[in-house]
Order: sequence, then structure tokens, then C-alpha cells
Amino acid sequence: MDWQDDGIILSARRHGESGVIAVLLTENHGRHAGMVRGGTSATKRGILQPGNRVRAEWRGRLAEHLGAFALDPMVATAAQVMDSPLKLAGLSAAAAVAEQSLPEREPHPRVYDGFAALITTLGMEELGIAWVAAYVRWELGLLADLGFGLELESCAATGTVEQLSYVSPRSGRAVSRSAGAPYHDKLLCLPKFLGGTGLAVGDGQQDFDEDAKLRHDLAAGLALTGYFLETHVFGVHGQTSPPARARFVERFNRSDTISWGV
Repeated sequence: MDWQDDGIILSARRHGESGVIAVLLTENHGRHAGMVRGGTSATKRGILQPGNRVRAEWRGRLAEHLGAFALDPMVATAAQVMDSPLKLAGLSAAAAVAEQSLPEREPHPRVYDGFAALITTLGMEELGIAWVAAYVRWELGLLADLGFGLELESCAATGTVEQLSYVSPRSGRAVSRSAGAPYHDKLLCLPKFLGGTGLAVGDGQQDFDEDAKLRHDLAAGLALTGYFLETHVFGVHGQTSPPARARFVERFNRSDTISWGV
């Protein structure tokens, strides 16, 4: 049997003398692995970089077999962001998170579409570092697709939609500033780009310039999705967050983030 589908390279590991086992996130067939014969050649190594978009043809004698991929390149995303260490780290993180969190061969077209949109966003130089917000939204979408969507539209305690500043780590619901202030050190910050107030009580808002506020907001977003991925996705299987995501967050949190190519 065989099928054709659009896909995004998640990983590739050597198998045998010249073969490579590639893992793709496909639009209609989910996370799917297959052998790429001659995958160690210079030409195919360039295609098999995480984040690259391809047209994939899979063939196998039976559906449950590993099978083999024939891949045609569509968008060489990895090459496009090679000059930006932060973007390259973000692309690698998204690929690793998708590979580790999504069930094998289970379609998740919304996660695929979100990843494709993130790839497009990475090419928008005018966004500067704000593209990280698109990464956070993609992780939120992945959580929702796996059944762990957060409720950020109104306060869990009062029902208000005003001054939402926190997220409860227990319920995944937004909490207003007034309701959450007494417990602010136990709650997660709700970033401004997700409908929150951003900087919360105790953050010393007056000490932040606009760039610092943006970095704080984006860091809060990464911490928010990271917490729920660890708790509800990776942790339940005895796993931790993929090292590629940890490296991305570490790189982002460095004080000289703005000075890099982004």
C-alpha cells in the first residue's frame, strides 16, 4: 500500500550504512516514520533537516510496517533560518515537541497547520523577536488538540473578563489580578499577547522598558506552555521536556537575546 501527503521533517537518524529513518508530521497521516534509502547522501541530508517541508510518498507492504519514504523538498526552512540561532532553536524545539508528544500515525491536522503557520511566521523579519508568541500559540494549540486546552477567556474565581493576570497551574484557567493577588507567587503569569495584563503584581512594572516588557511577556508564555506540557503530556509518561525545547528556552532567556539575529 502507499499514500502521498505533505509533511514536516521532525527528525532523522542513521540506519545501516546509508539509510536514514525519518520521522515526519504529515497533514493527514499524523506523526509517521519511514526509511529513506540513501538518506546519508549530501543532497538528502539537506532535505532531512528538522522543520523542512516536504512532499512525501510512503510505501509499505502492510500498513503496520515501517515502510519507505520518497521525499521531494518544498520549503527549506532550516536553511532559511540558519543565520538566526534563536529561530533555529525554536524550529528544532517545535519539531522535538511534536515528535515526543503526538501519538504515532494519529492525524492531527490542526497541529500540522499550526506548525506550517509557525514556519511562515519565522520568515517574517518585520516581527523581530515577537515571532516567539506564534511558537507559544502553537504549543497551546497542541495542548488543546491533545485534550489539555487552557481556558483563558474569563476568571475562574469571579467570572470577570477584566484584568486577567494569572493562570492556575491546577485548573489551567485564567485568574483575575484581584482574585489572584494573594496567591501570585503560586500562579503562572498570563501574557499580554494571550489576553492577559502581562506583568503581574510584584514584577516592578516601572522598572521595565518596552523591550524588557516584551521579553518578560514571551518568557512567561514559554513558561506557561512548558508547565502544562511537562505536567499533562510528558510527565504522565515519565518523560521530561525534550532537550531541544530546554535549549530554546535557555537561549531565549539569555539577557542578550535582542542582540542576536531573530
